[in-house]
Amino acid sequence: MDTKHLLRLLPLLVFCLSLSLAALAQENAEKPEVDHSYKPLTLKLSEDGKKYVRFIVWHQMWLTSNNLSVDGAKTQFTTSIRRSRFLAFAQVSPRFLILTHFGLNGLTPVNLTSLGNNGDSPQLFLHDAWTEFKVSNDDALYIGAGLHYWKGLTRLANQSTLNFMTLDQSRPFVQWHSLAVTDQFARHLGIYAKGQLGQFDYRLAINNPGRNGLQNDRGTKGSPLTYDGFSQPDKNGDPTGNTIIEGYFRYNFWDKESTKLPYQVGSYLGAKKVFGIGAGFFAHPNGMYNNATGEHESVTHFAVDAFLDMPLSGNDCLNAYASFISFNYGENYVSRWAGTGTVIYGQVGYKFPNSKFMPYVALQSASYDGFNDNPGALDIGLNYFILGHNAKLTLEYHTISNDVREGGLDANGNIQDVSQIRLQAHIFL
Repeated sequence: MDTKHLLRLLPLLVFCLSLSLAALAQENAEKPEVDHSYKPLTLKLSEDGKKYVRFIVWHQMWLTSNNLSVDGAKTQFTTSIRRSRFLAFAQVSPRFLILTHFGLNGLTPVNLTSLGNNGDSPQLFLHDAWTEFKVSNDDALYIGAGLHYWKGLTRLANQSTLNFMTLDQSRPFVQWHSLAVTDQFARHLGIYAKGQLGQFDYRLAINNPGRNGLQNDRGTKGSPLTYDGFSQPDKNGDPTGNTIIEGYFRYNFWDKESTKLPYQVGSYLGAKKVFGIGAGFFAHPNGMYNNATGEHESVTHFAVDAFLDMPLSGNDCLNAYASFISFNYGENYVSRWAGTGTVIYGQVGYKFPNSKFMPYVALQSASYDGFNDNPGALDIGLNYFILGHNAKLTLEYHTISNDVREGGLDANGNIQDVSQIRLQAHIFL
C-alpha cells in the first residue's frame, strides 16, 4: 500500500476510533435495559423437539465508495443489497433432513429495474435444495443429493455468510474459485457424503459442472485453454468432463464443530474454543479444452488450512485463519477468480474484552503463471456487534492490486488497482 492509500485510510481509522470511544462511553452510561434476547425461529414437529423446522432470514445492506484508486475521481457512495436470503431446513426424523435456501445477491442501482420483473435485474433463485439420509447409527456417514454447498478445498470454500469475521469473503474469490464458472453461485448439483469420527470430520462430493458458466481468458498470455471441456466432445465424439470430485478433511484439536449444515462459522466470538487443521482438493477430469490441439486437460487444486477461534480471558476473542492453495487449470491459464499457481490467504481479528468491537486484518497474495505481476488484496476493518452476529455493523477498507480482472486497465494501459470503503449493516433471525 503506497502513501496515497495510507492517507485515504487515515480518515477511516479516525472515524473507527471515534465510533469506538463514543460507544464505550454510552455503554458505561446509565440507561434503561433493552431486551435484545433472541430465540431461533423454530417450529416443533414433535413434543420432544427432535422433529422440527428451522427458519433463517437475513439481509446484508452495503454502502460502498467508488474506486478511490482512480486518479481525480470524485468520492461517491452507493447503496446496495449484498444478500437477501431465506433458508429453511427440517429434521423430519432422526434419519432424514430436507433443506431449501433461496434469495438474491448484489442488487444495485445499476441493475435495479422499474418494475422488478423486467430487464436483467437479480432475481430470487435457488441457492440450496437438498435431501439427506443418515446411513450409520452414529455420525460417521450421511449421504445427500441435490443443489448443495458441501464443498472441497478449504474451510472458507464452505464459509457461512451469516457470521463472517471479516465483512465478506475475501475478493477475488479464490476460496469460491468455481463460482459462476462451473456452478450456480458456489453450489453444484451432485451427491455428497459427510461424517464425523471422533475429532475428525470429512465431506466428499461428486458433482456435475454447470454448462452456463463464465469463461474468462484475460491475462493468460495467449493460452489456448478454455474452461469448457465438459461442453466439448473428445476426438471420438464422446462426451467428457462431466464429473467434478471435491473434498475437505479436518481434525479438531479442541471443541468439535457441527457438521449438521455445511456452512462454516467465521467466528464464535469466544463461545467455543476451536483449533482445526484441514486439507482439501478439487478435481475436474477433462474439464479444460485446448483449442489448439483439440485435447482435453484436467483441473486439479489442492489446499491446506488452519483455523483458530478462542476466548483468551473469558470476555475477549482471538480469531485467526490461514490457507495455502495450489491451483492447476493448465499452463498459463487464469480463471475468473484464480489461476494456475498458488495463493496464500490469512486473517486475524481480536474482540476487545467487555466490548462489542472487533478489528481485523485480512491479506491475500497470489502468484499466477499467467500474470506478470502478483495480484494481492488487503482488508482492514472493524466489527461492531450490537447483538453478536444477529445484528452487527462492519466498516472496512478494501484494496486489490495488480489484478486486471478486478480493476481493468487505466487510460495509460496499466492495471488499475481497486480501493474502496465499505460499510455493512447485517441482521439475521
